[in-house]
Amino acid sequence: MSQKLQATRLSLLFAALLGSMVLAGCATSQSGSSYTPAQAQREMTVRMGVVESVRLVTISGTQSGAGSATGAVLGGLAGSSMSSGSRRSAAGAVIGAVGGAVAGHMLEEGVTKKQGLEITVRYDNGTLGAITQEADESFNVGDRVRVLSGGGVTRVAR
Repeated sequence: MSQKLQATRLSLLFAALLGSMVLAGCATSQSGSSYTPAQAQREMTVRMGVVESVRLVTISGTQSGAGSATGAVLGGLAGSSMSSGSRRSAAGAVIGAVGGAVAGHMLEEGVTKKQGLEITVRYDNGTLGAITQEADESFNVGDRVRVLSGGGVTRVAR
């Protein structure tokens, strides 16, 4: 195996690993049980209520651009390594980069997409509120819940 081919394969492997780490870092939690460091040790407003309805929803994946950028790099490297000659190599790199960017964008959104719940709560004062969060806990109609709000975040908890 030629040194150029080995170097290209190592570059592709490194870029794939780096892309995986970047995509994993893009995933944020929308869980009712997950707090950021900035939310810790902050007072939250608490309202009590009863669950009126629960609906399964999809929380869209992130579109940070990391997937597109990683895909473009991988596609460009792959496209240029599969062509011989400077013109063919450049054309292959461009085609690979565009295809890789599209695939990377779709992959990022798909990997970070999550199942969620839209929980409608009738507060003790008679008003209604709807909160959407990750579906990592189950809520049933009639459950007595706490709704915590603060710092721009609202969550439902038992």
